[in-house]
Amino acid sequence: MIYRTLIATVVVSVVLLSWETLAQESTLAAPGARVERVAGGFGFVEGPAADADGTLYFVDIPNERILRWTSSEGVTIFREESGRANGLRFDLDGNLVVCEMGRRRVTAITPGGETLVLADQFDRKRLNSPNDLWIDPKGGIYFSDPRYGSNDDQEINGHHVYYIEPDKSEVRRVVDDLERPNGIIGTPDGRRVYIADHGAGRTYVYTPTDDGSLTDKRLFIAQGSDGMTMDDLGNIYLTGQDITVYDPSGSPITSIAVPETPANLTFGGPEGRTLFITARTSLYALEMTVSGQ
Repeated sequence: MIYRTLIATVVVSVVLLSWETLAQESTLAAPGARVERVAGGFGFVEGPAADADGTLYFVDIPNERILRWTSSEGVTIFREESGRANGLRFDLDGNLVVCEMGRRRVTAITPGGETLVLADQFDRKRLNSPNDLWIDPKGGIYFSDPRYGSNDDQEINGHHVYYIEPDKSEVRRVVDDLERPNGIIGTPDGRRVYIADHGAGRTYVYTPTDDGSLTDKRLFIAQGSDGMTMDDLGNIYLTGQDITVYDPSGSPITSIAVPETPANLTFGGPEGRTLFITARTSLYALEMTVSGQ
């Protein structure tokens, strides 16, 4: 009798869990929504970021352009000769923070158009090739610094993650044991930071300290990622052959198929509920029921 009761309880639990997972999966995307190609013909697009109004900015790396997209105007050029910009993010003051891979630095473009250099070296050595970034609630900037391609002029051994102090007075190395860190995102309250080790095919979660150091490293999921984002439910979106969505515990919720291999993604649009996806030569969009970063 106890055995039968146990079996019945397990079956009911599995059914309930499956129903809850399917329910969340079915409600993430807006009813009837499809992944739509909104712009194309680029070299290789990356680094999507939305400003406070939801306007989307992204980069075309080989053509060295930072681009802007709105539903009314389509694609316009925001900046040329971008230094092979990759990751983008708007800070608390409305500056567009840029990982310039080609110039091996992290910069900020002010609303007035001025370029400020935030980081270009560590321990008197030039950075490898800043790739992706996330800005914490205090205004501190985490950025990954892997090197892809030739390492002939590489001055720093290894591929690391750094933190730019909120007052921009210091750059500190906060992760030094990953194979090739890339995508990075954190919770809005700054209590957790997720970093994808693209080289090792792993994504880890850390606990930040008051000074921005990262502690308590834990494996989040055995999947790496180029780019990543998070919705307001705390779900993590990783890119690979498609987009895989995990809940905060690391359980997979759903996957989103994209016509081209996705590199990065972010939430934007007037209501913050459009998931923009940069994928090889095109920009895609999917309307969602959730907002996010």
